[in-house]
Amino acid sequence: MTQLADSIQIRNTQFKNRIIKGAMSEALANDAGQPNQAHLKLYEAWAKGGLGCAITGNVMVDFRAKNEPGVVVVETERDLEKLKAWANVGKRHGMVQLVQLSHPGRQCPKGLNKETVAPSAVPFSPALAMSFGTPRELREDEILDIIQRFATSAAICEKAGFEGVQLHGAHGYLISQFLSPLTNKRQDQWGGSIENRSRFLLEAYKAVRAATSENFIISVKLNSADFQRGGISEEDVIYVFKAMDAVGIDMIEVSGGTYEAPAMAGVKAEKRKASTVAREAYFLDFAEKIRQEVNCYLMVTGGFRTAVGMNAALDSGACDFIGIARPFAVEPDLGNRLVAGQDVRYAVEKIKTGIPMIDKMAIMEIIWYAAQFKEIAKGNRPNPKLSPLKVFLNYVKGNVKAVIKGQINSRKSA
Repeated sequence: MTQLADSIQIRNTQFKNRIIKGAMSEALANDAGQPNQAHLKLYEAWAKGGLGCAITGNVMVDFRAKNEPGVVVVETERDLEKLKAWANVGKRHGMVQLVQLSHPGRQCPKGLNKETVAPSAVPFSPALAMSFGTPRELREDEILDIIQRFATSAAICEKAGFEGVQLHGAHGYLISQFLSPLTNKRQDQWGGSIENRSRFLLEAYKAVRAATSENFIISVKLNSADFQRGGISEEDVIYVFKAMDAVGIDMIEVSGGTYEAPAMAGVKAEKRKASTVAREAYFLDFAEKIRQEVNCYLMVTGGFRTAVGMNAALDSGACDFIGIARPFAVEPDLGNRLVAGQDVRYAVEKIKTGIPMIDKMAIMEIIWYAAQFKEIAKGNRPNPKLSPLKVFLNYVKGNVKAVIKGQINSRKSA
């Protein structure tokens, strides 16, 4: 009978339990994309709280392509000593750390970067077009460059002492954009059939594997569905999972959604099936299905709130790890309590500003929890009653500053 407290080994790395903190944007880096003491203090709080493994928030592989202000960027060894200090936080407390490597593709707010690139020049839906511009289609030489950037970043992370990386292939970011026929309209070897649409992910994995040692863990986060009409089909999703398993991926995290249909943030709660509600996890049904098709380790994230529900999911064999994200933003010690059989303490209400257009977007979930990280990093207790409207206004203020600063820097370098 598999339980949360059970240890498990991937390659030569021992996980002390089956609890993994899913990736959440920390938004703590400086303008240069560097990690700092705030990252160390935040991850130390989780490590001391009994967490078996933490997957970092988005770490960008290209400084020219940031998804938001405050994101960490790893493209050279410039910050190697800072990254070593971050990796050591986990090692001191027995917490494995996987760095989530990502490129946002088209999911970049207007004005943050000089330009936005993607597999194809597909605009956003009208509701988001005001915030996100139409991207430029990538040239093949640029595609190959980005693939190499994933490998370079992974090699630096290994040199820093992290146990592995996770390639972010979900939630509408660049890898996901290549996979989806909605955002990939290419007619070359990178688009069209699912074999071609999955080529970018497979080549990125192979490049990372070649750039790192045999004991370095490589995971990938994939959508079970993107919840958009005309998006990737379940048949194609299964193909991608099987293809990644065949090339030797260590672990796949099962997720779902995009910025335009953000199921990963729980916004589809009212439409969930009764079986999903009863079993807590959003994507457990799909995990059970894909478990029959792949041999790699599986992680399911989203919706888990009770130790009983988590242990039941593990014991069913549908997954090997339980991914929990948002509760860790308000309960840093949740790892210890779950292992002891206790449940999530804070039932945080849906994050709403009272402005319908804003509340429909996944961004509110992201930035509200990021505000909690800042408090934890300062040594303060999280505040589950924090005003979403106040958080949003601070976010807008920060974005405006970042855009102005970016435009000034662009003029200086022109």
